[in-house]
Amino acid sequence: MKASLQICKRAMNTVDKYSLYVPKSGVFPKCLKVASIASGIKKNGNLDLGIILNTHESLNGASLAGVFTTNKFQAAPVVVSKNVLEQQQGHNINAIVINSGCANAVTGEVGMHDARDMVQSVNSHIGRANSTLVMSTGVIGQLLPMEKVKNGIDKMFLRKGSTFGEDYSSWLNLAKSITTTDTFPKIISSRFTLPNGVQYTLTGIAKGAGMISPNMATLLGVICTDLPISPSALQSMLLHATSRSFNCISVDGDMSTNDTLYMMANGAIETDIITESSPYFNSVQEKVVDFSQKLAQLIVRDGEGATKLVTVNVRNSLNFEDAKVVAESISNSMLVKTALYGEDVNWGRILCAIGYAKLGDVRSLDVTKLKVSFVATDNSEPNELVLIENGVPQVNINESRASEILALPDIKIVVDLGTGKEECNFWTCDLSHEYVTINGDYRS
Repeated sequence: MKASLQICKRAMNTVDKYSLYVPKSGVFPKCLKVASIASGIKKNGNLDLGIILNTHESLNGASLAGVFTTNKFQAAPVVVSKNVLEQQQGHNINAIVINSGCANAVTGEVGMHDARDMVQSVNSHIGRANSTLVMSTGVIGQLLPMEKVKNGIDKMFLRKGSTFGEDYSSWLNLAKSITTTDTFPKIISSRFTLPNGVQYTLTGIAKGAGMISPNMATLLGVICTDLPISPSALQSMLLHATSRSFNCISVDGDMSTNDTLYMMANGAIETDIITESSPYFNSVQEKVVDFSQKLAQLIVRDGEGATKLVTVNVRNSLNFEDAKVVAESISNSMLVKTALYGEDVNWGRILCAIGYAKLGDVRSLDVTKLKVSFVATDNSEPNELVLIENGVPQVNINESRASEILALPDIKIVVDLGTGKEECNFWTCDLSHEYVTINGDYRS
């Protein structure tokens, strides 16, 4: 039986995630052009440098919001970009330059100079000062090959007409240019309609497969829209969405030095500017939350060596914060994740993770009210397999049905605390032998 299980898992690991999760077309914001190039940072010659450029002419340029890693060793591009955003107060940010293959992290003053140099190179081409942010991802502790980087930036702008585009192919190549151990580029786009009938677009790209347990966002991500949104409203939306999406994912419990998520709004759509008091603020914020969750889930689906996407739903908590703490505790548990990989109905590991969660209000957890279940995601019956009810373990669990549920590529664990009305969804994955293989030789 074990041999059969391993054969099954090898088959699951060969699933073509690119075909499953990369769209074949898309819709993209007006007046945003993107470009990418293989500058030579990556030894394999793959795309490794990209630029997002706002071409909509306005006095204040595009609005931009950002959230960053809370890791004490913040990478040079994080520090430089935070400074630019603070100086500009979210106004007049018209470009983002991104490289992969080298994180420019823990690189001292040389790394800071290189990050500023990347920003200045783009600023000089677009003719605006303090108008560019930078993102980097890849190996930590190595210096960027700046001659290759600057040559790549120059080439993209010198060939601007043929390099920068607003079409699907241009955006897809940009998403490819920011990947490292990813098995597929993460890109999604959708068109929405405001209550006044005006249509707008959200497009997002992200990268990440390992070092995923963010305390702000994910490794790298950018969400763009053509709506006019004030910087303060944009920052409020992004923080709200992040707390319910990118801050609710975990692959391996590791937080990167480079985690960064941006949201850009260039105002190319003609409608009233959206502020916190706008009648359309909540409508747009809801769409941004849902959009962010879909993008964040792609990162978990691509977790290094992962074979399953696991949704941990903690409901009926006294408050949202405690629901999130419990969901995160379960999602980060190595024992839970390995049990899921082995398709082992080891509910004791889930209970243990709930028990050591650091709740803000101890009243959120009452053992006598606790219910834990596996829920099938393929509409098969019985839909729910109860493991614990009113704090009491179910003695006669249907082991064969449990194995069927745990064999699904999408699994849902539901924890009902029974102490309130708030809930939180967290997304994680299983932990496999392949994760060790990938990370054992990452630098080579």
